[in-house]
Amino acid sequence: MRVLGIRVISFIVAAVQLVILCGCLQEQFSEPIKETQLMLDTFCTITIYGAQDRTILTETFELCERYEALFSKTVEGSDVWRINNALGAPVMVSLETAEIIRAGVEYGELSGGMFDITIGRVSSLWDFSGVTVVPSENDLANAVDSVDYSEIIVEGNSVQLRNPQTQIDLGAIAKGYIADRLADFLRDSGVEGAVIDLGGNIVVVGERPDGTPWRVGVKRPFSDDGDYLGILNSAEASVVTSGVYERCFEQNGVLYYHILDPRTGMPTRSNVVGATVVSDSSMLGDVLSTIIVIIGSDAASNLLYDIPGFIGAVIVLEGGEVLKYGIVDFVE
Repeated sequence: MRVLGIRVISFIVAAVQLVILCGCLQEQFSEPIKETQLMLDTFCTITIYGAQDRTILTETFELCERYEALFSKTVEGSDVWRINNALGAPVMVSLETAEIIRAGVEYGELSGGMFDITIGRVSSLWDFSGVTVVPSENDLANAVDSVDYSEIIVEGNSVQLRNPQTQIDLGAIAKGYIADRLADFLRDSGVEGAVIDLGGNIVVVGERPDGTPWRVGVKRPFSDDGDYLGILNSAEASVVTSGVYERCFEQNGVLYYHILDPRTGMPTRSNVVGATVVSDSSMLGDVLSTIIVIIGSDAASNLLYDIPGFIGAVIVLEGGEVLKYGIVDFVE
């Protein structure tokens, strides 16, 4: 999930939109090792097939914890916290932080500013986890004035915000980046088959033990009973969903949800209620699924095929219609 304008380490995920369906693998092959921990303010589950030593699980979660400590907007002393509190001065950060921020700037350019990691002041005004209050128009207008990805200067390991009022929020990109790095770590460690599930950001590594495609269940938007919209059959890849139904509240008959329009600071409005993206990179899936919800299906169809790493997408419209793009094996 991953989501535009939401704090990186902010909310417990109320409903995971993607679920790996393992079928009867455990009956046919040795028991996988599996562990779930509360990280990134969601339930993160890592499953490894064919390994006997649980040390690899411990090391993978330790790596996830390290990234969380770097990218959190709210944890005092993190790289992002130090950038946001430097009042425009350059800040030396880790290689990983510089890399993800540089990528965020590139995706800002790719989307014409519809994806913008400098939405931090705006996202701080919203709380979809408890206090459901709509920010005032004046507060939103002042915060929106600070949103501009072009104000970020990245030179080597140095990051600077030219506008001292600007704040970075990596909530729409961090889980994808972390999932990619965990997958790299498992591959480098010799793991032949694994599933990384960071609260709905799913990356499948290698092959299932029986050689069949991984099966990823995509939940139906606004479903309270866990009903599936369909099943994605996937080889080694990332699958990420963004949707307006994931974190939201209703006030005076109006539904407010967590995917924010960087131009207005308000929840975006388009004809898309959910977008599932299959891609080579979970970070790319994070970004594209968010952008699709913001810009709508027509604009998305003109954008997707020009992006390296994009494999396919399943998009759900307001009326329930399901659109498929690219190469995607999706069975409703």
